[in-house]
Amino acid sequence: MSKILGFLLLFVGLSLQQKDPVKDFCRRFGHQTAVIDRRLYIDGGFVNWNPISQNRNNYTNTWLVFQDLDSSPPLVEVPQLYANLSKNASIPSVSGGILWQDDINKRFYIYGGDYLDISPNTPNLLSYDVLHDDWHSLGPPNKPIQSVSYGGGVAISELGQGYVLGGWLSNNSVPGWSGSPLATNSLIKYDMNSNEWTNSTGPVDSIPRAEGVMVYVPASDDGLLVYFGGVTAPYNNDTTLPAPMSLIHIYDIRSSKWYTQTAVGDAPLSRRKFCAGVVWAPDQSSYNIYLYGGMGFGANVSGFDDVYILSMPSFKWIRWWESSDGGKPHHSLSCNVVGGGQMLIIGGTFPLNDECDSFVTWGTHNLDLGKRSGKMWNDYSLNITSYVVPPEVIAVVGGSPTGGATATAPAAGFENGDLGVYFAQKASVAVRSPTRAIPNPTSAPPSTGSVKLSTGAIIGIAIGGVLVLLALLLVGCCFVRRHRKKNSQPPIAEVAYNPASTYSQTQFTPHTPQTLYSDHGTHNQTRHHQLPGNEPPAELSDNSYQLHRVDPKANVIQQVHDTTLHPHSPHHISPSLSPHPSFSAGAESIGTNSHTLYGVQVSPSPTYSSLGRSTRKPVPANQTYYTS
Repeated sequence: MSKILGFLLLFVGLSLQQKDPVKDFCRRFGHQTAVIDRRLYIDGGFVNWNPISQNRNNYTNTWLVFQDLDSSPPLVEVPQLYANLSKNASIPSVSGGILWQDDINKRFYIYGGDYLDISPNTPNLLSYDVLHDDWHSLGPPNKPIQSVSYGGGVAISELGQGYVLGGWLSNNSVPGWSGSPLATNSLIKYDMNSNEWTNSTGPVDSIPRAEGVMVYVPASDDGLLVYFGGVTAPYNNDTTLPAPMSLIHIYDIRSSKWYTQTAVGDAPLSRRKFCAGVVWAPDQSSYNIYLYGGMGFGANVSGFDDVYILSMPSFKWIRWWESSDGGKPHHSLSCNVVGGGQMLIIGGTFPLNDECDSFVTWGTHNLDLGKRSGKMWNDYSLNITSYVVPPEVIAVVGGSPTGGATATAPAAGFENGDLGVYFAQKASVAVRSPTRAIPNPTSAPPSTGSVKLSTGAIIGIAIGGVLVLLALLLVGCCFVRRHRKKNSQPPIAEVAYNPASTYSQTQFTPHTPQTLYSDHGTHNQTRHHQLPGNEPPAELSDNSYQLHRVDPKANVIQQVHDTTLHPHSPHHISPSLSPHPSFSAGAESIGTNSHTLYGVQVSPSPTYSSLGRSTRKPVPANQTYYTS
């Protein structure tokens, strides 16, 4: 009898601790994203649950979720979030990694990142198949390639290539790493067609760097890679310095040559862990990189809540938007240009407040890049499908909303004449064919708006049936006991059960911390995650942080989530308990070493570390952070 009661209370206690990635969302940060067709995929990183006053932990995000770019529900006005994709325990959840999207073959690859709750694995490229909702392993790189975290990464589907510049090597990203974290100056290239890797040197200054951004610009023969921002480690990684935002590094893909150009104008303050996206005028007379937010240095360590534009080839900085009251600085976020004219900015960690990041929109905010609506920040629109140059850029580079920029070179000239030649060309890349059978998109449209009975739901029904049976057994046992008592039989002693003391959430003890970097001097022993309530947030203590792993043995068991509507959330699909990927052979495989991953039956459980935020008043359901 006591065992039955204990089991029931155990199940109820664990169920009450579970959270739903859609209904219970509060904040996310350190994640990685990719856009394929009309879906924006979000993987890994950390999440905080709502209400944050009752969930003061950074949980590992073990779900692969996506936002449907063909939807914008009323009263939400951003793409609907779904959490019904496969991701089992064999797929690691990392922070600061890169998703290389392949629009042609309908899959993305995950590279690098810090492992959050387990030791780093041997470098092994994983791929998610968006057509069949399963994962594949392509095996280790065929060259001596190490995993990095927080490098500047970009994918070019037209070429079938993925790149990452710089990043951190540490015991959280490299198996067996025992030294201090190191920044790199390597440019890593992955060829999606041949599954080949290349490791070459970065910019000509040979300075290690990390936490900047890199974008692809369709100029020159095959295009250009443009990198800026972040931190540098010029003195053998003993000291890290802010990278000047006026220093722009350019890589010509066809010639494999690096160049440097100084940008002028209203340049932003140095920052790291910010995000950016690039668009261009219809005639490609100007290429405009929009950046948002980030973490600062020194007095600006708490970060930024602003938008700047780097317009090329004039290489002029334009301050486009800045909050009047200091706003809500945050970093470790993502930017994705969608439909050509909008940029979805997702998540970020907020050093100065403990409020949820617009939980109604799942931390998603939309930037109207061309101000078609007359505003910079606006609701996501299905009708914006192209880019027009905004007035603030036209005022600096000339032309009109459709192009015709008159400033086609820096005022002081290009620092290398090759750049003038490259920017005068438009990339002309041969049409790339898929390496596997791709179904006609018109023959089987995706059914993202309907709820399907997932494996998790089936398991939930089974568990519910078991609970009903146990309840009946409990009633029967009670009846028998009462009958025995009436017959004057001595009662059977029962063992007392205290679920609160047994199954309450416990604080994890992290592994031995490893310092990542310091902006001045040698590495300091400081915490990476935000600190307990009697100390300032880690982002404010100094410019250092450390990475650590939490104890995977203390994981909480996943549950099946129901589909009850949250009063402030639209209808959604909850994650499956144990999605099991299926094998796709033959033409569906990638490369010669590809195989589908089969993990354990239960999805990986969230792990967490302490937050250090004071109690704040509840966030209104209709809260928005940005105004024009």
